[in-house]
Amino acid sequence: MEKVKSLLGGFKQNFPSGLVVFLVALPLCLGIALASGAPPLSGIIAGIVGGIIIGSLSNSNISVSGPAAGLAAIVFSAITELGTFELFLCAGLIAGLIQVLMGILRAGSISNYFPNSVIEGMLAGIGIIIILKQIPYAIGYTGSSFAGEKLFENGINLTNITLYLQNVIQSVHPGSIIITAISITILLIWDKVSLLRRLKMLPGALVAVLVGVLINEVFKITGSPLAVTAQNLVNLPVPESFSALTSLATFPDFSGFTNPAVWISAITIAVVASIETLLCIEASDRLDRQKRITDTNVELRAQGIGNVLSSLIGGLPITSVVVRSSANAGAGATTKLSAIIHGVLLLICAVSIPFVLNLIPLATLAAVLILVGYKLASPQKIKHFLTKGKFQYLPFIATITAVVFTDLLTGVAIGMGIAILFILQGNMKRAYYFSKEELDQADEITLKLAEEVSFLNKAAIKKTLKNIRPNSRVVIDAKSTSYITADVLEMIQEFANIRAREDDIQVQLIGFRTNYDQYARDQHSHITIHHRRAM
Repeated sequence: MEKVKSLLGGFKQNFPSGLVVFLVALPLCLGIALASGAPPLSGIIAGIVGGIIIGSLSNSNISVSGPAAGLAAIVFSAITELGTFELFLCAGLIAGLIQVLMGILRAGSISNYFPNSVIEGMLAGIGIIIILKQIPYAIGYTGSSFAGEKLFENGINLTNITLYLQNVIQSVHPGSIIITAISITILLIWDKVSLLRRLKMLPGALVAVLVGVLINEVFKITGSPLAVTAQNLVNLPVPESFSALTSLATFPDFSGFTNPAVWISAITIAVVASIETLLCIEASDRLDRQKRITDTNVELRAQGIGNVLSSLIGGLPITSVVVRSSANAGAGATTKLSAIIHGVLLLICAVSIPFVLNLIPLATLAAVLILVGYKLASPQKIKHFLTKGKFQYLPFIATITAVVFTDLLTGVAIGMGIAILFILQGNMKRAYYFSKEELDQADEITLKLAEEVSFLNKAAIKKTLKNIRPNSRVVIDAKSTSYITADVLEMIQEFANIRAREDDIQVQLIGFRTNYDQYARDQHSHITIHHRRAM
């Protein structure tokens, strides 16, 4: 009885937040499917699976999963490259299995090894691509083929940009532009007007969609040429019976298991989806008022199972999503029941009122996604990284540029490469190297070691010690060093105990650990030790 009361109490407390997340998720599910070049129903399916299945399996109390804007560019490219949506579903299925394996292998800490500058650069690049891809829908493109799609298939070049702009200019539809402009205005002012901010149950994205539908219906009723045609409206299949509903599911083409291109897409989806999920989980845990910590390995397994199921029935890949999760926390969610409720509401909506959803102009969904893309690639974010120094902003800018001009995987690889080069360069600079000419003129040399001395410093330190002339005095200062690798420590030992004795070099060691100090004292009286400390 107590269990039933607790469950009912939890339902009562979490239903409002589940409703809010549902209202936020509905336009995003449709919009992300649009941005991904996938059937609109695939976005709804992913939202349902993300809410009900992943919501049940995850041990995160705040995070909400569904189709992610961050994967839209990858999905679009993969569908284009593989040729069919069914083959892409096979890639999504494999990606889910990879995620399950990652969870079993306890790879939940993988996000800790990706520099923040690269992750933020990846998201900003995706934001720019989303904006570019939504422009045709925002201005009412109605052609049968869109040459500008090559912009994302083969990278950006002058020819593709020219084709893209030509198609945009030729496809202008005033009605779509009006709906887009009004929708963007609503989205911009909704959270800034205090009176509107109090309407927590009515998210700005949903209001923009409702107003977009209303405006287009007025255009149609009045016979205005501004009315948006069926080609530029959401097109969800409307089942006439339950048996017809079950036939709407799209199933993977399992021949993709032998296709290398499918595996490449699957690995890309698995890695990016996992990173995005883990980053979102970290953010969600910070939003949790009870400060509960999510087991990231459990989360990876839950996401993997969800992606397997979503792909089996025609859904998009799923991640934990910051937008839904922050809306969930802001609406007062206390348990994962809120995420499950939002999934159930999506299911009810897809089954019972698809004809209503088919009234939504693609222009208003494009407006929602343009704002999503803007938030991912906002000038403030770029400016923020520009103030952090070249070790942060160069990998950030390089990742953005490479993601937009090539593809996401290449972009991240380039960003990671530059970040690693900076790390190596930074470590190399911490070792003090004096040229032989400088050392020839010096009677006393001070070698001050950095906070961390790794094997990367070995060559520079070795060269410095080698060039110290006989009858000199050398001070090796490790007062600020918290870690020194055994290779470097052994090299210093050999210099102090062998080379220094042979060439009558006086060595002063400062800050080295006690056991090495004692060893030096016992072996050679010409070695002096000061400021002992643990390292």
